[in-house]
Amino acid sequence: MKVIASTLNAKFIHTNLAIRYLKAYAAPEFEVEIAEYTINDPVLNIASDLFAKKPDVIGFSCYIWNIEETVKVIQILRKILPDAVLILGGPEVSYDVIYWLKRLPEINYIVIGEGEATFKELLAHLAGGKTITDVMGIGFMENGKPVINPIRPKIDLREMPSPFRFPEDIPNLSKRVTYIETSRGCPFSCQFCLSSIEVGVRYFNRENIKEDIRYLMKNGAKTIKFVDRTFNISRSYAMEMFQFLIDEHVPGTVFQFEITGDIMRPEVIEFLNENAPKGLFRFEIGVQSTNDLTNELVKRRQNFEKLTRTVTMVKDGGKIVQHLDLIAGLPEEDYNSFRKTFNDVFALKPEELQLGFLKMLRGTGLRISAKQFGYTYMDHAPYEILGNNVIDFNDILKIKQVEDVLEKYWNNHRMDNAVEYIVSTCFETPFDFFQRFGAYWDQQGWSRIGHQLEDLFIRLQQFLRVENVEGRAIAEGLMKFDYLLNIRYKPRKPWWKPSLKKEEKAYIYKAVLAKPEMAGSAFARLQLKERDLFKHTILELFPFSISDYLQSGRIVSQPSMALVYFDPADGRSSLFPLAKKQATNMRKRLIHDI
Repeated sequence: MKVIASTLNAKFIHTNLAIRYLKAYAAPEFEVEIAEYTINDPVLNIASDLFAKKPDVIGFSCYIWNIEETVKVIQILRKILPDAVLILGGPEVSYDVIYWLKRLPEINYIVIGEGEATFKELLAHLAGGKTITDVMGIGFMENGKPVINPIRPKIDLREMPSPFRFPEDIPNLSKRVTYIETSRGCPFSCQFCLSSIEVGVRYFNRENIKEDIRYLMKNGAKTIKFVDRTFNISRSYAMEMFQFLIDEHVPGTVFQFEITGDIMRPEVIEFLNENAPKGLFRFEIGVQSTNDLTNELVKRRQNFEKLTRTVTMVKDGGKIVQHLDLIAGLPEEDYNSFRKTFNDVFALKPEELQLGFLKMLRGTGLRISAKQFGYTYMDHAPYEILGNNVIDFNDILKIKQVEDVLEKYWNNHRMDNAVEYIVSTCFETPFDFFQRFGAYWDQQGWSRIGHQLEDLFIRLQQFLRVENVEGRAIAEGLMKFDYLLNIRYKPRKPWWKPSLKKEEKAYIYKAVLAKPEMAGSAFARLQLKERDLFKHTILELFPFSISDYLQSGRIVSQPSMALVYFDPADGRSSLFPLAKKQATNMRKRLIHDI
C-alpha cells in the first residue's frame, strides 16, 4: 500500500512538522512518503506530481492558508485517481467536520485533532480490509450521512518518535525553517485562538528533544523555530532549554520562541542578557491589544506593565531580536482604541511589529459568539473579519494601509534613523505617520507595483514634501544617512539631487588628499590614493551635525559634511565627518548653502 503524507506550505522555506510526525509514528509498519508543495504551485502540477507517485492513500495537512488550494487539488485527484483513499487532517478541518464532509464528497475520511495514532490505525484498517467504525478520532460519510467516531485520548508525548531523522530532509535543512515542538496545549483561554480549545499543557521527552536539536544542528539547520504556544509557561523548563542551547549551539544557528511577555521573570531575562550570544535567540510576543475591556471579552489575561518591563529589559540587553504582534478587529476595539494600542506597543520599539487582522477560526469561542459583537467575515479561509459593531470596513481598510508601510519602513530596517526621527518629531503619534503615509501610498497606486530600494526613499521624500512636514530637511538628511550606511557599494546615482557641484567636490577632495586627517584619524589610516578616493567615496552635505549625531544621537541643527567610504573588499560603508573647523571654512567658499 503506497501512502503519501502531503501538504501545501505558504512558502518553500517552511516545513510541515505534522506530516513528519505522521511518517515517524506510522513506521515501521507503514512506509509513508512525504510530498510538500506550496500554495503558489499550480494545482494541476501538484495533482500531476501526486498522480505520478501512484498512491493508494494520500493524507493532506490542512490549515487556513492552504485549505482552498488543497480543495482544488483534491477535486482533481478524485477524477484522475478514482480509487485512491483521500484523508484530511489538521486544525482547519478538525473543528467543523460535518461541514467539510458535506462540502467535499471527494474525500474519504477526516482525522480529527491529534492525528498520529489515528492515522496509523486507519492505515492498518485500510491495509487489512477491516471496517473503520471502531477507529477513534475520524469522521466520514455513511449512507449519505456524516459519522463522527468518538475522539481519541491524547497521546503520551514522551513516547513520540523523532520526526527529524529522515535522510531526504538533510539537503534542505540549511535552506528552510525547521519547526520543533517541546509541548502541546496552552494554559490560556484566548477566544480567538485554537490553542485555547485544548486544556492543559503536555510535554515531550526533554532528552529526546535535545538529541533532535543536536542532530539538526549537526546536519546544517540554521533556523529552528519552537512552535510551543507558550514556551516560557514553566520557568524551570525554559531555563533548562535556554542553558542547553547556549551551551551547545552551533554558530550561525538561530532559535525562535513564542513567549508570553508578562509572565517572564526578570531573573530569566538577566540570565539571557548575561549569557546568551547576540543573535542566538529571537522572541515572538503576542500583545494583540492593550484595551483592558477587549482583553477581558476575549478572556486574555495580560499585564501590560509587566510585558513592557520584559520587552524593555530584553531590548536593553541587546542580545535578542523581538517580534511583537497586534490583532486589529478584536471586540470593542474601535479605530481610535486600536490607534492607542498601536502607539502603546510601538513605544516599546520592537525590532518588528506585526499588524494582523482578526480571523474567525473554526472552533474558536469568538467565532461561536460572533453575532454578539456584530461580526461579519469572509465565508472562506482565512475568515478575516470585514467589520463588527464598533469598526466598519472603511476603518479596516485604513488600518490595512498602516500595515503596508509599517512592513516596508519599520520591520525591514531600511531607514531606522529617519523613521525614528519622523515618528517622534514630525507627527503627533507613530500611528498617525504610518496612517497618513499609508493612505498617500495607496492613493498613488504604489501598493500595486514593485519597489526597488531607491524607490522607497524617493516615495517617502515625496510624501514628506507633499505634506509639507515640519522637520522635513532633517528627515531627508537622515534618509541619506541611512541609505549611505546600509548599501553595500557606491551607488552610481543616488536618489537625491547632488548637494555639491563637480568643481566644489573637486576642491574639497583636493583638500582631503592634502590633509586626510580633516576626515579623522580612522579615515587617514585608510591611506586612500586619489583614484580610490574618487572611485570608492561619496562626499555629502547634511543639515545637521554628523559628528554630534554619531557620538550621542542628538540632532544639532548645524550643517555638516562627511565622506562615505565603500570598502571594495567587503562591501561595507563607513562614514567620516569632516572636521568642523575645516568644513566651515570650506563651506564659506562654496557657492550655495545646504
